[in-house]
Amino acid sequence: MTAMRHITYREAVREALREALGKDKRVFLMGEDVNRYGGAYACSAGLAAEFGEDRVRDTPLSESAFVGAGIGAALGGMRPIVEIMTINFSLLALDQIVNTAATLHHMSGGQFSVPLVIRMASGAGRQLAAQHSHSLEGWYAHIPGIRVLAPATIADARGMLWPALESPDPVVIMEHATLYNDEGELPESGAFSIDIGKAAIRRAGQGATIIAFSANVKKALAAADLLAPQGIDCEVIDLRSLRPLDDDTIMQSVRKTHRAIVVDEAWRSGSLAAEIACRIGEQAFYDLDAPVERVCSLEVPVPYPRHLEQAAIPQPEKIAAAVLRAMRR
Repeated sequence: MTAMRHITYREAVREALREALGKDKRVFLMGEDVNRYGGAYACSAGLAAEFGEDRVRDTPLSESAFVGAGIGAALGGMRPIVEIMTINFSLLALDQIVNTAATLHHMSGGQFSVPLVIRMASGAGRQLAAQHSHSLEGWYAHIPGIRVLAPATIADARGMLWPALESPDPVVIMEHATLYNDEGELPESGAFSIDIGKAAIRRAGQGATIIAFSANVKKALAAADLLAPQGIDCEVIDLRSLRPLDDDTIMQSVRKTHRAIVVDEAWRSGSLAAEIACRIGEQAFYDLDAPVERVCSLEVPVPYPRHLEQAAIPQPEKIAAAVLRAMRR
């Protein structure tokens, strides 16, 4: 039997960073407080002492500047990992990410690639109010030229970084901040690299398909548990990759269950959930027995009080209610 060990999501991210820094001398990490402080979420704690300050670099408080430096380093042959503290701060680097990193391969006629990895924390649920609770994954998934990943499990947090670094294109990894304290089991040894373009079926079922990503995968699984005593057997898909989307896995499941519920912590209007629902309509319309349901956040700035924050974002009970609506149509 394979020996297992207990580990947190945060520790899995740190192990992935350590592995990358150890495997390839071109890899380095930079961002605000990643060195002495160990990162805003302690994901890089101890790495500066192990690999030195040249490879774990604190940066000035200028996202545009240090993301731009990462792009330049990637063009120069390095493999930078840029950490942006939270997704709202990434808006200060949108010009670098969208207008430069995502476009250079195309605009150079394929002469240049930007093998850059950008990690950032996203999501609500931590009482950080409206400015630090964004779920903007759909914004980045809209942009050709970049990959967007959303590790929902400890294994994916451990296994997504190295294949992302091997990609010739920029990769944005969204780590939901409520996941860092999650605990689970990983093998003591063995390869952790995964297929970063493939969705995962986290629970098999026949009654309805629940499609989720990031922290909402846990809530989708909890909703499936709530519905199981009623004889409703849900299949839960963890998208993992938001760009490109794994249409095949989604459509195969919908053709089996004939009902689809999409969970997205972003606001409903213009959301990634809307894109997925539209694709299901385009590719599997005649397999549906009910309209696609969407469970998204209320269209308000995320509130600070905990009870209001929890009421504003998707919850297992809301997901279960959406499944029941689909079953009754």
